[in-house]
Amino acid sequence: MKKKIERWINFANEDLMMAELAFKEELFNQVCFHSQQCVEKLLKGYIAFRGDIYPQSHKLVDILSLILESSFDDLRDEIILLDRFYISTRYPDALPGSLPEGLPSKADAEEAIQVARLVSERIKRELEV
Repeated sequence: MKKKIERWINFANEDLMMAELAFKEELFNQVCFHSQQCVEKLLKGYIAFRGDIYPQSHKLVDILSLILESSFDDLRDEIILLDRFYISTRYPDALPGSLPEGLPSKADAEEAIQVARLVSERIKRELEV
């Protein structure tokens, strides 16, 4: 695997590890943020692997729009839902209403980390790493 792609995957793996550590400490906003970051980096690495240029965006919906084949169609809705955590989990003054119920719950964190794990497994199979 090319060095650049390997770096994307390694950084994504670190985000997943951080999400898992944060979950143990019940830092659910951090679980959600690192899960979103994990998926973002995995998808950008996948796009780079195909030889395409990934967008300079953190929005998973933008990144997914560049993956035309159906590799992630079954996870598309779950992946896109992670976008709701990018800003709201980073800044205490995030836009009002970005998460109507406030900070992410344990259920949100469980869902986010599960999506990150599924995408990670899928990418590893696709890239044979």
